[in-house]
Parts: sequence; structure tokens; C-alpha cells
Amino acid sequence: DWHLHLRDEAALHSVLPYTARQFARAIVMPNLRPPVTTAAQALAYRERILAARPEGSDFQPLMTMYLTDNTPPDEIRRAKEAGVVALKLYPAGATTNSDAGVTDLRKT
Repeated sequence: DWHLHLRDEAALHSVLPYTARQFARAIVMPNLRPPVTTAAQALAYRERILAARPEGSDFQPLMTMYLTDNTPPDEIRRAKEAGVVALKLYPAGATTNSDAGVTDLRKT
């Protein structure tokens, strides 16, 4: 699945078993509350996803990070080194949980 919203907590535990039965991997969207804006948050979210997999599943989440007006270049480097596969640009206020999104492309 190349665009998956697992969310977190109860939603994660509800959605993941269905996804894991159909897909070996998925690109996981970072627009949680709060959003996944650092490499450390992406890795922690990945661990929560792995812990929620059904028994015997080898499903692999492909992690993304939420781009903001204030995302520093060093954080993007850390994310790449940590295995984060993409940054997601949400225009501020344009979709679910996009409050922290980009307000001006020149700020990125």
C-alpha cells in the first residue's frame, strides 16, 4: 500500500491487521496528533506499528516524516540515516491533521 493512514492507538490496532493480510509493506503517513516531525518520532512510531502486527506477520512499515515550515536540514539527514523513506508536505489546513503543515514553500 503506497499511502496508508494507520493513525495510532486504537485505530492502529484496528486497521493494521487488515493491511498486514493484504500487503507486505506500506508507506505510512505521518499526520498524527502530534505529527511525526523528527526521525526519533518516526522510529518510535515504527516500533509501535511493529508491536501491533498480528502474530506471525512480517509486514514492514515504510516510514515518512511530516514536513513543516521549521524542519531543519539536519533533521532530514537524520531521517534519511534512520531509514525514513520520504517527507510528506501537507499544506497547512488543507486536510486531516494538517495544522502544522507548510504555510509557505519558501520556508522549507
